[in-house]
Amino acid sequence: MTTLVRWEPFRELASFQNEMSRFMNGLLDGPSRTTQSWTPPLDVWETESEVVYAFDLPGIPEEAITVEVKDETLTVSAQREKTEEVSDEGYYRFERRFGTFARGVGLPQGIDQEKISARYENGVLEIRVPKPEEQKPRKIELSRTVEG
Repeated sequence: MTTLVRWEPFRELASFQNEMSRFMNGLLDGPSRTTQSWTPPLDVWETESEVVYAFDLPGIPEEAITVEVKDETLTVSAQREKTEEVSDEGYYRFERRFGTFARGVGLPQGIDQEKISARYENGVLEIRVPKPEEQKPRKIELSRTVEG
């Protein structure tokens, strides 16, 4: 019995492009580079009462992470140290980024900054921002014009 497999050339092309991009970035970074720029992946979702931001920060100690809020912008920054491993028997490949990063995201208007909470567990920084109270429309009375 023969099994047919659907050939999807565009998916294979996209996979090939991703691998080539990773390969070329590794060549361009080179071994002499002492620090690399990187941006951790971020997921954002909304619950009924809050907006949740989750940053993937594996390998970074909690004390190396800074979370700040200023002018309705949430900024997360940290530094990941490069690990050195030397071997006389072969080569090693380093694809994980290291160095310092800072990433800012906009927050909803009208939030209470005092109610923002952050938790770091299993390499994931989760920041919970309570949604602001919904403002109710205010009716404005028209003043009468007096003609003189």
